[in-house]
Amino acid sequence: MNVMIDICIVPLGVGVSVSEYITACQKVLQKSGLKHQMHAYGTNVEGDWDEVMAAVKQCHEVVHEMGAPRITTSMRLGTRTDREQTMDDKIQSVQEKLN
Repeated sequence: MNVMIDICIVPLGVGVSVSEYITACQKVLQKSGLKHQMHAYGTNVEGDWDEVMAAVKQCHEVVHEMGAPRITTSMRLGTRTDREQTMDDKIQSVQEKLN
């Protein structure tokens, strides 16, 4: 089953700036081959359910290995069975209505 997620991973106990940890997660996602799009407060990811969840787990593992004692993650996810839909499809649908 395919899934689209919006994920925000926040390491705790590492100071104010978390960009190095987010960079590490982005590298995990790049290496995974999953389609993803970073935004100001998180990242959208789409792909096979098991592959996406494995990447989320790996992000947590990498951030802990970097020294973060705690991580809080918020995630919204969606699936559909009536048709295939990508992140780009969803954005394009709204952009067409704006024009």
